[in-house]
Amino acid sequence: MFNLLSVRGVSKRFAAHTALDNVSIEVPRGRIFGLLGPNGAGKTTLIRIINHITLPDTGEVLFDGKPLSQEDVAYIGYLPEERGLYRKMKVGEQALYLAQLKGLSHAEAKQRLEMWFEKFQIMPWWNKKLEELSKGMQQKIQFIITVLHEPKLLIFDEPFSGFDPLNAELLKHEMLQLRDRGATIIFSTHNMASVEEVCDDIALIHRSQVRLQGNVREIREQHRTGEFSLTTTAGQLSEHPELFSILEQVEHHGLTTYRLKKQEGLSNSALVQSLASEVEIRSFSEILPTMNDIFLRTVGDDVAALTGNQTQQA
Repeated sequence: MFNLLSVRGVSKRFAAHTALDNVSIEVPRGRIFGLLGPNGAGKTTLIRIINHITLPDTGEVLFDGKPLSQEDVAYIGYLPEERGLYRKMKVGEQALYLAQLKGLSHAEAKQRLEMWFEKFQIMPWWNKKLEELSKGMQQKIQFIITVLHEPKLLIFDEPFSGFDPLNAELLKHEMLQLRDRGATIIFSTHNMASVEEVCDDIALIHRSQVRLQGNVREIREQHRTGEFSLTTTAGQLSEHPELFSILEQVEHHGLTTYRLKKQEGLSNSALVQSLASEVEIRSFSEILPTMNDIFLRTVGDDVAALTGNQTQQA
């Protein structure tokens, strides 16, 4: 079966608030699935349902082809945004204890922990209390404990929160390595900066509903705007409104780079042919929108409407 996790028609209400409204997502095996959306969109509620912490009002969740049960939680590793380690307990002692709760023997847990501690260069902190570690160091410990028992599904909720850029890159690298070794990962975030680097597929939740879902590359292509980057070594490009418009022009070290927008219906081949007749082309590429651009377009109307209402009320 291709999908490890299937969420089908899930809804969840808390008093007068609808946290999830008929949400359906498919998480393929061996891929990194971005669960995206602004704060309050419903991501954490969905994660709690997947972890069997709470139950949906309607709908179902399938794990490995079967209805999700409490027993399946043993095959899920969850790194919550709010970390939950014991601050007064020694790091190594705590990690060993939690690893054994997840089914590892003492010997196997110690061997795996030492491997990860060496990889993250934190072995000197084994006998330190958690409260003696920096926030970033504590997050590394939590990450290790989450992945140690090699679960079928890993869920990382805002895993880069509080990390400096160097350690964020380290964590990204480890997530990609885990995926390449067969792990399935849900990466929940409201920050779009890392999505294109890390995620294979995404679902964007906004106001309790799935607004966008699919492969990252395909979504970016579906939202293409007809903009291109052209770098030339000679000649001055003239604008041809019937073919394209020049949005930006930058000269640097003898090269001129243009940002162009072609007219709708014009083929790429026809555009290149027109450009080549005027200038010497050094490079030419389509500018696909970033996931952040797409995110803002998808939720922007709601934000604009909210802002407008607040302005009117003021």
